[in-house]
Amino acid sequence: MSRPDLNLLVTLDVLLAEGSVARAARRLRLSPSAMSRALARLRETTGDPLLVRAGRDLVPTPRALELRERVRLLVQDGEAVLRPAEKLNLKQLIRTFTLRTSEGFVENFGPVLIARVREEAPGVRLCFVQKPDKDSAPLRTGIVHLETGVVEKTTAPELRVQALFRDRYVGVVGKGHPLSKGKITSVRYAGGKHISVSRQGLEKGPIDEILEQLGLQREILVVVGGFSTALGLARASDLIASVPERHTGNLRGGMQSFPLPISVPEFTVSMLWHPRLDADPAHRWLRGCVRDACADQFADSPSPEGVAEG
Repeated sequence: MSRPDLNLLVTLDVLLAEGSVARAARRLRLSPSAMSRALARLRETTGDPLLVRAGRDLVPTPRALELRERVRLLVQDGEAVLRPAEKLNLKQLIRTFTLRTSEGFVENFGPVLIARVREEAPGVRLCFVQKPDKDSAPLRTGIVHLETGVVEKTTAPELRVQALFRDRYVGVVGKGHPLSKGKITSVRYAGGKHISVSRQGLEKGPIDEILEQLGLQREILVVVGGFSTALGLARASDLIASVPERHTGNLRGGMQSFPLPISVPEFTVSMLWHPRLDADPAHRWLRGCVRDACADQFADSPSPEGVAEG
C-alpha cells in the first residue's frame, strides 16, 4: 500500500475552509486547474467526493464535515512542529537534567552551579551521577544529558565537545607534613607515602611512568576511586595526594598544595553532549551555566603554595 501524500492535508484544510476551488487556489497561490487536480487526488485518496456542486456553489459531504475539524487540528499541529522553538521561559521550565562527572566536580563547582539554576529556573532539578568509565553509551541513549571529562580516543566521534578549562596535577599534604616546608624535589616527592587515584583500581599511572624515567619510584599505600576521597585521607594522615589543581580547588582548603616537581602534561577538561540536544534551548542554557560556574570558580582559586624543584 502506497503512503498518502501528507501535503494534501494542507490543501484539504484550505478547501474545506473556503468551500471554493477558486478561493482555495488564490489562498495557496495555485492556478484553478492545479487546485482542481488536487481536489481530484483528494477524492481518490479518501474515496469520497468531499465537495459537490449545489447550484453555483460547492457544499461539503458528510465525510468532509466529519474531517474538517480533525484536518484543521492536524495542520496546526504540523505547523507547530516545524515552527522555530519559542523563546525559553526559565521561570516556567520544568525539567530534570542528568550530569555525569568525576568525583570532586560536584563538590568544587556544584554550589555555584546549583545557586544559579535555583535563581534562574527553580523548576529545574539536577541529578549528578558518578562517572565510572569513559563509555559514551549513556550520552548516546539519553540516560545522561551532559558529561564532563577529558576527551580521549575512545570518546564517540559524534559527540559535541566544548572546553571548560585547562588543568594540571598538584601535590597535596596535610598541615605539618614534611613536604609543607622547604624546597620540594622529585626525590623528596617520590620518597613520601602516596595515595593513587584510579577509577579502575590501578596502582600506577602517568605520574609513576614519569618518575620511572627519572629512576625514581613512589611508594603507594592506598588506591582510591576519586579525588575527594584521596584528599580526605591526605588531610587526616601523612599521605600525599596528587590531584588536579582546578578540579579540586574548594576541596583543598586548609591543606598545603605544591606544584609537582616533575613534568606532568596539562590536560583539558571539557563538557560533552549528544548532537540531539545541541539546539535544545534548555540544554544550551544549562551548558552556559556549567561553563560560567567553572569560570567563576577560577576567578577566586588560589595558586598552589610551596616551591618545587626537579
